[in-house]
Amino acid sequence: MSNPSQEAAAPIASKRELIDYLAQGEKPRSAFRIGTEHEKFGFRNEDLRAPSYEGERGIRAMLEGMAARFGWDKVYDKGNVIALLREQASVSLEPAGQFELSGAPLETIHQTCCEVNQHLDEVRSVADELGIGFLGMGFHPKWAREEMPWMPKGRYKIMREYMPKRGKLGLDMMTRTCTVQVNLDYGSEAEMVKMFRVSLALQPIATALFADSPFTEGKPNGFMSYRSHIWTDTDPDRTGMLGFVFDEGFGYERYVDYTLQVPMYFAYRDGNYIDASGKSFRDFMDGKLDVLPGERATMKDYADHLTTAFPEVRLKKYLEMRGADGGPWNRLCALPAFWVGLLYDPTALDAAWDLVKDFSMAEREALRSGVPRHALKLPFRGASVRELAIEALRISAHGLQRRARLNSRGQDESMYLEPLIEFADAGICPAERKLELYHGAWKESVDPVFREFAY
Repeated sequence: MSNPSQEAAAPIASKRELIDYLAQGEKPRSAFRIGTEHEKFGFRNEDLRAPSYEGERGIRAMLEGMAARFGWDKVYDKGNVIALLREQASVSLEPAGQFELSGAPLETIHQTCCEVNQHLDEVRSVADELGIGFLGMGFHPKWAREEMPWMPKGRYKIMREYMPKRGKLGLDMMTRTCTVQVNLDYGSEAEMVKMFRVSLALQPIATALFADSPFTEGKPNGFMSYRSHIWTDTDPDRTGMLGFVFDEGFGYERYVDYTLQVPMYFAYRDGNYIDASGKSFRDFMDGKLDVLPGERATMKDYADHLTTAFPEVRLKKYLEMRGADGGPWNRLCALPAFWVGLLYDPTALDAAWDLVKDFSMAEREALRSGVPRHALKLPFRGASVRELAIEALRISAHGLQRRARLNSRGQDESMYLEPLIEFADAGICPAERKLELYHGAWKESVDPVFREFAY
């Protein structure tokens, strides 16, 4: 989850400024970049418990160690180190200490993989000395919500108190989930609309290919992606498939209207998070927010507010693909490859749109609601999600091949799709592989996952 934004602090004069803010994301194709983010669970090697923030072997020690050793600048919240910055990348903390890398905007997937490798090497260098490991999965396989720590970030205190008012699983989303996502650019409003529609329609396919959260508190939970299911009962005001994106006339203004309907969480003033949970951002724009009487919202406030909407695809000054469970190293590279191949090559984008343009709203919702439990095996139009995934991967691979961004060995970016192609060809998802191990070699224990799948 994001840290406070750095946008301008002048009061917003009209809705037009919000529309123009999103339009500022437009770039020429030559300037398109790839921003990849991933989260991971920390655990103490001796007992598999999640590290607390404080202590000689806590999350703060991880951040301090990385800053001292690798040149990261520390970011504070009330005297607590809560993030690291280095050039255009950052390391931040999710509510229970899940470690997140928000990568720099890069030109190729090859660069993304180098960045991920470097980050994981740095993490291991510090974590090994602290007796800590890190695991990539979509949902924590072992500990209950009450057994997870909380990080000292002001916005999380506000969200922790508000979440249970709007859904049953919001606190699980905060403390027990991890994701990998990719942020992508657009060249115009029309291109943004097409990319948004394609990525929303195919987001359940990414969820199925990356499904890796089959355990809750040490037992199978009946889902392939329990992380994805959790978002269906977190907060209906700020989650979901955004059916209006497919309406005629959709564009920046309609998305702005949506964000103005999303209730606030907070306002950030002088280093403090002011609890504005459930209140109207429109009132804030008009100077009518009772917790900040007379103050009017700024673009900085709006940028912060945009981070509190959690649809399957989110628009800021770029599009965020939000449908995938966290996972091992090779899938951290596979997600940006999948979406870049589909969305950054015009021929592939056209082919992907042809694949999904006649999906009805009911079909899109059926994919969204069914994939968390059934993944690639979910029936769809006389076949299954597997067949959709195979076709989407074919389109993506051709798009990456046409991009022709080669590494030093002359390989294009389609090489990073191989883990996904393997799952699609086999018709199983990562969760099913782990369930086979659980019922077999692991003898119905999840503890081996921390050893066999740690970074």
